[in-house]
Amino acid sequence: MDVHIGESATQEEASAIASALSEHTDDDEIRVFVGDDDEPLLVRDVNLTAPIDDDLGPTDREQRLREEIADIEAGGPQKYKDRLGDQNKLFVRDRLDLWFGGDGIAFEDGKFAAFDDWHENAPDADEDASRTPGDGLLTGAADFEGRDVHWMANDFTVKAGSMAGRGVEKFLRMQQRALKTGQPVLYLMDSSGGRIDQQTGFFANREGIGKYYYNHSMLSGRVPQICVLYGPCIAGAAYTPVFADFTIMVEGMSAMAIASPRMVQMVTGEDIDMQDLGGPQVHAEHSGSADLVAKDEEHARELVAQLITYLPDNSDESPPMAESKPPRKPPKGIDAVVPEAPNEPYDMERVIERVVDHGSYFELKPDYGKEIITAFGRVDGRPVGIVANQPDERAGAIFPDAADKAADFVWTCDAYDIPLLYLCDTPGFMAGSGVEKEGILEKGKKMIYATSEATVPKQSVIVRKAYGAGIYAMSGPAYDPESVIGLPAGEIGIMGPEAAINAVYANRLADIDDPEERAETEQQLREEYREDIDIHRMASEVVIDEIIPPSELRGELAARFEFYEGVEKDRPSKKHGTVF
Repeated sequence: MDVHIGESATQEEASAIASALSEHTDDDEIRVFVGDDDEPLLVRDVNLTAPIDDDLGPTDREQRLREEIADIEAGGPQKYKDRLGDQNKLFVRDRLDLWFGGDGIAFEDGKFAAFDDWHENAPDADEDASRTPGDGLLTGAADFEGRDVHWMANDFTVKAGSMAGRGVEKFLRMQQRALKTGQPVLYLMDSSGGRIDQQTGFFANREGIGKYYYNHSMLSGRVPQICVLYGPCIAGAAYTPVFADFTIMVEGMSAMAIASPRMVQMVTGEDIDMQDLGGPQVHAEHSGSADLVAKDEEHARELVAQLITYLPDNSDESPPMAESKPPRKPPKGIDAVVPEAPNEPYDMERVIERVVDHGSYFELKPDYGKEIITAFGRVDGRPVGIVANQPDERAGAIFPDAADKAADFVWTCDAYDIPLLYLCDTPGFMAGSGVEKEGILEKGKKMIYATSEATVPKQSVIVRKAYGAGIYAMSGPAYDPESVIGLPAGEIGIMGPEAAINAVYANRLADIDDPEERAETEQQLREEYREDIDIHRMASEVVIDEIIPPSELRGELAARFEFYEGVEKDRPSKKHGTVF
């Protein structure tokens, strides 16, 4: 800034003028000229970062606002806060501190929601049950483990975290903003459902509670949605966790069900408590609705912090890479882990721990459909989704629950551009009247469909046996994998040798009277059949791409995933498939 003053001005006057102007300029320099002089009498540098102190301060109006905010942040009646300790759970704002730290929350929206409805009539934070600060639901944005996220959290001290008009509106706005920003969403749920006595205005409206699930559907596959349950989520509140991509329940605390035990008794006459109706064991082992079960609130946060490291912010981005680490155990032991006899059990995790980076194995739904492992891991720092048969569980046969679990996992990985690694060792889909009633064909179809539709890079490894339609579900040669790799114990066939010999040659063997001759003939037929399905035959006929020494599996996979990182796959032009 250039300033011209009269010829008679002194140095002191010039300095005073420069000091006064420095408080009102965005220029970083003030030059003061006297009269018509070409050279400035004084040049003053302006520190644009220094605060300008004055005698103004907060007014009584601001102080009243701060008191109102503090009252809102106190939550519901104190008597309800006092009960949280008996339930081993945190007050919602303490929970937010656990998740985001003291300065992790960027901002909160709708703090004054429903303020006029309760503040004048319920000023007593200790007793009055009509207090509904924030309408019982908090929303905002925060930094979580270095990632920008949207979040919502129920306040259980406000009418048991129930949902009503203004809280519903906050929830919907948060979801709609997530669609715009493309940032992940955390749902910290602790809700008894909708407030029945206030349902007019938010239940069936176009922008009411039903819009939650429409928005969940729009967000699905666009941004990761992660839900943690902290209490009994009933009816409408129970749909958010099942719509989320990943759901974590907490032992002794979480539950979710379509109706409360009281309602169940009214409708069916069944007398059941909340944990038996919809606790973590029910949903982790039987329904498959819970991906993980945490020991406590701190553990739940730890699980989500690990989970999010495998996920991009949205479907337009790639999953985050990490520093490569050697596996927990050396790959040279893989061949010793896998028995040569096709029916001998072993733990597939012993193979996985020799393939993925140390500390990167992160299994989902470990207690549901145990015949298949679904897990995240990293190979040379690259996130991958692992779908692996588990020979330690019912020989690795694919049961309905396992097929359902695998299909959901493959679908999710494909949505977020996470490459897939299939480790195949299965006798195929389970047969029998029991599994037919449980929908083995329908759920098996769903798994095959998800594998067929996936456009991310896929690598399939024939670890040992690949019988029947199991080779299809595990992304065999017909399912557009980038590679099918065989290990030396591998076999691919319609069925195993014992079943095949019984199916094809039962009558011929029965006609042989001499037991020794019959046994010798059976052994010869079995060896001929095994030669027909042996992995070397498959490689010779170029059914598979390569047979590799097992100790080289990790390096081979790392090279192939890196090479095919940007692969593009076309699918037929259509609205969508009809398999669901």
